[in-house]
Amino acid sequence: MRILMVTDAWRPQVNGVVHTLERLTETLKAFDVAVDFLTPNIFHTLPLPTYPDIRLALTTPGHVARLIGAYKADHIHIVTEGPLGIMARRYCRNAGRPFTTSYHTRFPEYLSARLPVPESWAYRWLRDFHNSGQGTLVATQSLADDLAARGFNKLRPWTRGVDTDHFRPDKRKDLGFPGPLFLCVGRVAIEKNLSAFLDLDLPGSKVVVGEGPELAKLKARYPAAHFLGHRPNDELAEIYASADVFVFPSRTDTFGNVIIEALASGTPVAAFPVTGPIDIVGDGFGGAVSSDLREASLAALDVDRAQARERAMRYSWKVCAEMFLDTVQEALGTTRKLAA
Repeated sequence: MRILMVTDAWRPQVNGVVHTLERLTETLKAFDVAVDFLTPNIFHTLPLPTYPDIRLALTTPGHVARLIGAYKADHIHIVTEGPLGIMARRYCRNAGRPFTTSYHTRFPEYLSARLPVPESWAYRWLRDFHNSGQGTLVATQSLADDLAARGFNKLRPWTRGVDTDHFRPDKRKDLGFPGPLFLCVGRVAIEKNLSAFLDLDLPGSKVVVGEGPELAKLKARYPAAHFLGHRPNDELAEIYASADVFVFPSRTDTFGNVIIEALASGTPVAAFPVTGPIDIVGDGFGGAVSSDLREASLAALDVDRAQARERAMRYSWKVCAEMFLDTVQEALGTTRKLAA
């Protein structure tokens, strides 16, 4: 089988969407599935207003249609709701081709954080976008419940995986910061709600790993925190394992790959009781969630690190790939089994 992924999110962006697509592609090889990508990298682009790291493709529906046709894919999966995703959906509907989508980003919340646009308007458009396909993949049950209540249908489960060989507790070392060490990893952007973490009255040190449009502003506002910028994957694994608590302050993520990377490293997680954290550590196993993030952070100090590692072991890229293929097969109306 050959699958075409149409995505407006791609390298050089570093985020959960890109990471998931790359790992999924590698894992699908074991199922005799090849993946092609249609991304902004082959087009002229312009920066997304207020977020210049994200580039939007400048092209036409006709050009995109010709490119999709040339790939001769067995199935088309639309990853994002950006310009390429919109044009790919138009092509599929005009050509009568089945397609699937995935819901990675709470776009209405991100948009309203930057512009005076009611969330209800964006959700209405997104509902029409996703409901026109044969299935929408969502990462957590709480997200599925929320979208279903908003009128989304054909929602399908699609968990995430983590490389438990790379992210391991035995990589723990002394980073040279006063303990306990509270860590946050991810894009340094307004929707990640980093100020909720950096404002906390906590003992020890606060460490932030990542880059983004808010980095300079937050570094100036919080001089006592340690901003390490982007770190290579090997060093990141050491940082995860060396933290005492991983704090996840976002209220708008749909999963949080960084959560399971921290857990795999043996580091307990503290978060708000929202989609992502509530699904992964909401039962208190491996972390702590609370509407009071300071309370959750301090409680996570007492969580058994072996328990955090155990919770991460339920997330594998093989299961992620199997769920994806189940939805593709359903969309194609076939019961053909793809054995690993």
